[in-house]
Amino acid sequence: MHGLRATIPSLNSLFAFEAAARHLSFSRAAAELNVTQAAISYAVKRLEDFIGTALFVRAHRRISLTENGERLYNDVAIGLGHIARTVETMRPAADRGHVTFSVSTAFATYWMLPRLARLRQDLPALDMRLQTTDRNLDLSAEGISLGLRQGDGDWPAYDSALFCDEEIIAVASPRYLDTAPPADKTGDLPAHRLIHLEEPFRPVPSWADWLAAHGVAYRLPAEELRLNDYALVLHAALDGEGIALGWRHLVADSLAAGTLVQVTRATYSTGNGFYLIWPRNRPLADAAREFRDWLLKEARAGEAWNDGRD
Repeated sequence: MHGLRATIPSLNSLFAFEAAARHLSFSRAAAELNVTQAAISYAVKRLEDFIGTALFVRAHRRISLTENGERLYNDVAIGLGHIARTVETMRPAADRGHVTFSVSTAFATYWMLPRLARLRQDLPALDMRLQTTDRNLDLSAEGISLGLRQGDGDWPAYDSALFCDEEIIAVASPRYLDTAPPADKTGDLPAHRLIHLEEPFRPVPSWADWLAAHGVAYRLPAEELRLNDYALVLHAALDGEGIALGWRHLVADSLAAGTLVQVTRATYSTGNGFYLIWPRNRPLADAAREFRDWLLKEARAGEAWNDGRD
């Protein structure tokens, strides 16, 4: 910082230069920074005198950057942009004016997106941002309000609320089942084309785990499809490519619509669940709390529907 003070006359001159260079206009920079055009012109001239080189070419009613001006602007824009993004992630979500929800691509596609219209109706003032990721992010470091995580609900850095139990069934499209051999019994499944999830970052139950839970020995099937994203697994199942493991909360809408069918009545409950989590080191903002409660209400409604259907 001592070196910067010796190089730059003031930070205000950098702000004035960055705004003028971005707009290529002293007047628009002045309007943005709520100062006079003369103040912008003076700050830029002071910076040029201090550095010892012209940063702008001044013509009648227009300015353009010199080569040195371009170099300085690129570095200043990058530096100020990094600072702005870091400060943004450190501010409480309520101050930022939005709620960020970190979820998997599959959850965003097959659970959240179909409910956006209802969310807008129930919480019209909510500014919700979905952030999809296949890793377990540090919500505090990333400035994220809420996340959905699989586990036992006990994380030292987070408070949590159970969203749903982890229940897995076998699902396929009617089109696949219409042309495939019988799959009424769990023991029939290894002979079918099974769609496997090869999760690169988080351990998940496999077909071998699911079949073993029902006393069926797993053997390498004649046909199989392996994908590394669960959204792709469900997409392949919907397209009739085979039988997939279906996490109940993610396939419920497709089962209700008839685009997927539960192949056998067998289910696998892992003993874990999916939890809404939020950083323990800062209070949950009002908007994030309302959104959390809405998510839990929707999850309970889905469970009640499934209980009534079965």
